[in-house]
Amino acid sequence: MIRNIYLFVLVCFMSLAAKAQSDVEEMEYLKLHGIDVTDGNEVRMLKSGHDKFVDMFDAIRNAKSFVHLEYFNFRNDSIAGLLFDLLARKAKEGVEVRAMYDAFGNASNNQPIRHHQHDSLCALGIQLVKFDPIDFPWVNHIIPRDHRKIVVVDGKVAYTGGMNVADYYVDGLEGIGPWRDLHMHIEGEAVNRLHEIFARMWTQATGEMLVGQKYFPTHSNVGSVKVAVVDRAPRLSNKSIRQLYVSMLDNARKKVRLINPYFVPTHSVRDALKRCIDRGVEVEILISEKSDIPLTPDASHYVGRLLQKRGAKVYMFRGGFHHTKMMIVDDTFCTVGSSNLDSRSLRCDHEVNTVVFDRKVTGELVDMFENDKKASVLMDTDYWQNKTTWKRFVGWFGNLLTPVL
Repeated sequence: MIRNIYLFVLVCFMSLAAKAQSDVEEMEYLKLHGIDVTDGNEVRMLKSGHDKFVDMFDAIRNAKSFVHLEYFNFRNDSIAGLLFDLLARKAKEGVEVRAMYDAFGNASNNQPIRHHQHDSLCALGIQLVKFDPIDFPWVNHIIPRDHRKIVVVDGKVAYTGGMNVADYYVDGLEGIGPWRDLHMHIEGEAVNRLHEIFARMWTQATGEMLVGQKYFPTHSNVGSVKVAVVDRAPRLSNKSIRQLYVSMLDNARKKVRLINPYFVPTHSVRDALKRCIDRGVEVEILISEKSDIPLTPDASHYVGRLLQKRGAKVYMFRGGFHHTKMMIVDDTFCTVGSSNLDSRSLRCDHEVNTVVFDRKVTGELVDMFENDKKASVLMDTDYWQNKTTWKRFVGWFGNLLTPVL
């Protein structure tokens, strides 16, 4: 009897040790590649546009020194109007306001900031910069683009994740429904890591250098969460986020949960997913049925079908459009960021992902994933065969274009 109890306890201990090993190995991988894993952070997951904007606007209202923003785009609608009104008030109070948006990101949305509006905002005291303006010859400006989403307030709090600034994060889109996404509120030393990325881009765009204690204050422990910030900068860290996904998948022991809106991963990430499945790791992937762009969704469904046939569980989300970019490994750590799992994000653009090592925070995302499965249908042979021949062909053809999507 005692021997049986001993064996049971030993098996449980070994199981927990194996489960914990994946996050330890991932931290070792990051440190080996020169990426800081900061401790003593506080992280709050903001699981809707409403939560993000309420939280971020509150932090900006309380700003005393500076507010810095880096976005792919600010859609010229009511949320952006409220944000710029608030930033103008803070600038009038003497708070330094620096904001940067990508020229292609601005031009590609259906309500861009016009030249006269840009100039009017600058006249209100907002230092507004358009990253890499698109001038002749236009083709030279297709890549790389700045796809990051970073906000830093007084060097004390930072926001990052998948959301730009647009009404549809709150109201959804006609024909698609709710627009689901994920953002993070971060306090602690990880704020400085995110701010360093903004400062480099600001210097690149304007020549102004942001240095010193004012912009990079010393942080005391405000929590117990370990956070790593993985930046992708063309020509400096081209493979960083590709390698992050591959290492997380290769370190997985039990289970992987993944949500990504444009799921056409490069060969290295796709091969890592296959290795996961083949060694018995349970892989669950959630993809939206509907999307805001053509072709890529069909290719995503085709890739999902290939992985489903190999052994992954693929869920087709019917609760709107899931623009979230996250992956959870073994219920112990996760990554959330701006990077899509497509060639453009993984090989071309400026991107940033955070890796969070904390069971409680990760558990929130596990609960979110499990709830979203209830608004999804499991892809199987019948689901695939019920697609029209044309749609199956478009998916196959789109898959061939994965290197350029």
